[in-house]
Amino acid sequence: MADKPQIKIGIIGGSGLDDPDILEGRTERFVDTPFGKPSDALILGRIRDVDCVLLARHGRKHSIMPSNVNYRANIWALKEEGCTHIIVTTACGSLREEIKPGDIVIIDQFIDRTTKRAQTFFDGGCESPAGVCHIPMAEPFCSKTRQVLTQAVKSLGVAFHPRGTMVCVDGPRFSSRAESLMFRQWGADVINMTTVPEVVLAKELGLCYAAMALATDYDCWKEHEEPVSVDNVLKTMKENANKASSILLTTIPLINQHNWDQTITQHKGMALSSVMLPKH
Repeated sequence: MADKPQIKIGIIGGSGLDDPDILEGRTERFVDTPFGKPSDALILGRIRDVDCVLLARHGRKHSIMPSNVNYRANIWALKEEGCTHIIVTTACGSLREEIKPGDIVIIDQFIDRTTKRAQTFFDGGCESPAGVCHIPMAEPFCSKTRQVLTQAVKSLGVAFHPRGTMVCVDGPRFSSRAESLMFRQWGADVINMTTVPEVVLAKELGLCYAAMALATDYDCWKEHEEPVSVDNVLKTMKENANKASSILLTTIPLINQHNWDQTITQHKGMALSSVMLPKH
């Protein structure tokens, strides 16, 4: 059997889900990228002898609103740090009765309702890579990483859903009731403000990207249920932050048990073949 390639796992922590204490032997590194500075310092460390890099998506003081997150800098920095995988956590609203607050959803599809965000590294800028990238999005998330994440969640006995469609909105406001009902009709299962363009950019760089979404509320579609508010989101996040940490601590050693050579080669191959270089 071929040697396993050296893996390094980037962790992007969403609201209330970016606890650095999960890492052993932590060091901080402030970096710059061709696309500007990431949201905060990269926190380097290990989980069960696996190299990891933690990044707080909104900054450690939660000072960056969703559409102002420098997604390109964040993903580029993790790639430059040598990450082969990115596992992310995100708070979300549930658009389905069966997805209860506190449940985990291992999302497999998205609907993009954002309008203000750079979604490609290949934008023709002086610092961007050459060409135009038409990255396929039929399967946005790494299926093998999702499988390992699902295995970990299942082993912990946590209430979870092995797939789901995330509708991503700009925010920072929450939905109107009419919007919430419309998203349900569209077939979305959960709603957040950060999945796009994060997943798109990770795919452009050939990374194994998977997301676990933690439902905090029922958005505002559900009659006789209190509409989503900052207070109830924070309350649910506080109650469930340990759950997200436990899942990461279980998932990352499991990832390390697999050989990722073929998967990484496939992702990199798709990324390279999606770039149309300028004609000379």
